[in-house]
Amino acid sequence: MLPNSGDDYTSLFLALRIDFGFSRPLNTSRYGKKKQPSFSILPTVHCILLTAYCSLFTVHCLLLTVHRILITGILPSMTPHSIYLHIPFCQHRCNYCDFNTYARLEKLIPGYVDALIKEIQILAAGLGQPLPVHTIYFGGGTPSLLPAHAFEKILQTLDAAFDLEIPIEINLEANPGTLSLPYLRALKEIGFNRISLGMQSAHPDELVFLERLHDYVDVVEAVKWARQAGFDNLSLDLIFGLPEQQIDVWRDTLDLALRLTPEHFSLYALTIEHGTPLGHWADRGLIPEPDPDMAADMYELACETLSGAGYVQYEISNWAYSSSVERGASSECLSTLHAPRSSPPLACQHNLQYWRNRPYLGLGAGAHGFADGIRTINVLSPRSYIQRFSTCNLQPANSFPRAPATIEANPIDRDTEMRETMLMGLRLTRAGVSDERFRTRFGISINEVFGDEISELVKWGLLEWVGEILRLTPRGRLLGNQVFMHFV
Repeated sequence: MLPNSGDDYTSLFLALRIDFGFSRPLNTSRYGKKKQPSFSILPTVHCILLTAYCSLFTVHCLLLTVHRILITGILPSMTPHSIYLHIPFCQHRCNYCDFNTYARLEKLIPGYVDALIKEIQILAAGLGQPLPVHTIYFGGGTPSLLPAHAFEKILQTLDAAFDLEIPIEINLEANPGTLSLPYLRALKEIGFNRISLGMQSAHPDELVFLERLHDYVDVVEAVKWARQAGFDNLSLDLIFGLPEQQIDVWRDTLDLALRLTPEHFSLYALTIEHGTPLGHWADRGLIPEPDPDMAADMYELACETLSGAGYVQYEISNWAYSSSVERGASSECLSTLHAPRSSPPLACQHNLQYWRNRPYLGLGAGAHGFADGIRTINVLSPRSYIQRFSTCNLQPANSFPRAPATIEANPIDRDTEMRETMLMGLRLTRAGVSDERFRTRFGISINEVFGDEISELVKWGLLEWVGEILRLTPRGRLLGNQVFMHFV
């Protein structure tokens, strides 16, 4: 086993020196002559080889130390971060949406882009050195309402302000009806390499019910244009569990989506949220509540269908296309027969940052962030967001991760961070929560903190240990909320 501390590195290093007969270097007095050695000198070639070996070992130890710092987050500025940029504008606000989105405010887009650029610059000014960034995600809203030149300005600002890693994942959420081939070519040219399309359904009646402005033909065209523009990483979002939705209709949507051969799927059960039009309709009895048993059947159908088509489920709601080795295996078989592996290469790297409870910056109106041990929330209103940056100057150096749009900045204590690490990590159906990584990060094992909760959930068949990995069972994926309540 590799040593775990600097003292252990020193002990092991000295032990190697002794084993090979390599003695300590001669001490030299500052004002006197060299002290004469009291031992015979080894042959010169032997000494050179041993010196080189020990030097390489020292470098290896230093690299391991740096690796541990990156994992534990001892130096936040060295930990790879992600950046989420919220674009709150929509052509129409869908009846089920409870996100921070606004329709018919497109006239604010130029001022909003300028405010985003100012927020990036201010956050960067609060750092002593450029922050390493490995994913960028534009979400909304409908980010694809922004012109390509606006994204170019934002990305150029990010590149100047932070240390963007190579390769870097740059994502765009888009509604199918807002895209064109020239627009997608422009996005590809300025650095985007992943598109997430809000398909939701392939059936006209369901799209009308959800108040979506596109149809399946728009999705087909958007995928075709994205391929022609050079995108080789596309994701489709689908919604299931609609009121009175039939499972055969859901099967048709899955089949039609698979014909488009995306690299990734995100599937979500419809939740009727309070305060939305759908919520009002349900409260007045105009529509029935979704049937949870039917939604569970649809979820299981999706698991079987996508797995049979070569997609690996790596998170409760997410699937990525896999190698031929895993094709055809059911999700249950993957859980019980195979040891846990890292997430597939085509998994959304940005969302993995959330699920691993790693740091990210949230920019834009209503955006949330988690960096330097602080949870931040920005002002909701796009107008207020723009106003806060209209007259501001650069922040003092100790302001990070706060900016003028920040309305809440809450330090996250160790207990809360451990619980959030469990809540988010257990969503990863393959990788789960690693006890080794948890111990490295917090200095204590998972069982020492949550032993009683875990024992109970394992007894109920909702969690399982696979080696040192704790993760949901197939049954636990259907009852995930009951599992997560134990770590709140």
